[in-house]
Amino acid sequence: MKLLVTGGAGYIGSVVTSQLLDAGHEVTVLDDLSTGHRGSVPEGAHFVHARIHDSHAHLIGRKYEGVLHFAAKSLVSESVAAPELYWENNVAGTFLLLEAMRAAGIPRIIFSSTAATYGEPQDSPITEQTPANPVNAYGASKLAVDHMLSSYSRAHGLAATSLRYFNVGGARGRFGEKHSPETHLIPNLLSVAAGLTDSCKIFGSDYATPDGTALRDYLHVTDLGRAHLLALDASQAGIHRVINLGTGNGYTVRQVLDACRGVTGHPIPATEEPRRPGDPTSLVASNHRAQEILGWRPELTLEQTVADAWSFMQGVEDEI
Repeated sequence: MKLLVTGGAGYIGSVVTSQLLDAGHEVTVLDDLSTGHRGSVPEGAHFVHARIHDSHAHLIGRKYEGVLHFAAKSLVSESVAAPELYWENNVAGTFLLLEAMRAAGIPRIIFSSTAATYGEPQDSPITEQTPANPVNAYGASKLAVDHMLSSYSRAHGLAATSLRYFNVGGARGRFGEKHSPETHLIPNLLSVAAGLTDSCKIFGSDYATPDGTALRDYLHVTDLGRAHLLALDASQAGIHRVINLGTGNGYTVRQVLDACRGVTGHPIPATEEPRRPGDPTSLVASNHRAQEILGWRPELTLEQTVADAWSFMQGVEDEI
């Protein structure tokens, strides 16, 4: 297919773009580089430096067959302090993208949604039937887009799939995490092993889990990306599907720490801190719907996720 990838200069967008190219698709990346990196755009992809708000000029007459939409602001704390940024970028920007797609006759979209739409659910594992009750503007903005996609599917025949991610890690060759600030657990743990920081913190050691630390779902970015290619093939006109992507069981923070220690051979000192307000005991995704609709299930282990992230981090250090 001839495809547009918004946010393709970011972490997940660059990985999926590389997978699309390897599968023989023709790909254009549209990214404003506000958080992405020009050097992360895979070779073989055409690059357009623009906001999604201005996508109309770049879609009309190009005969794209689908859009994979990753471009978004995604920092929870920022969304609490400055929610207007999230409504303007994630919601208003996506509306303008959808209108440009409609004008250009582009029939399908795969949307990068999030587990933050569920807020602080009591269910574990979390299914697509778990009530969506976001507790911050980031999650609310993604849920608003999910609602938008449902209405466009019903009214205009759009084939739409929202893939809800939980925790993503690892790398695919030279495509990996380059966030600033970095808020994800695995790269923060590995930064200790790399000598970039002195120690890490474990928030809460008294949860009702086997080792007392919080339970989270960690998925290799390559497995995540593979689901997007399957979703492209499975999309149907006039239907919007919401699909969780996760392992179905998850790992505790201490298990992730042990995996990082094992891969790096570094002790990675950790200090125990009190729980953070609002942190639930468990956030784990059911992947039954992904298996049923996409024929997808994760294949790569936590250890492989950490090993690939570590290789990528060392490669970035070598470039510096």
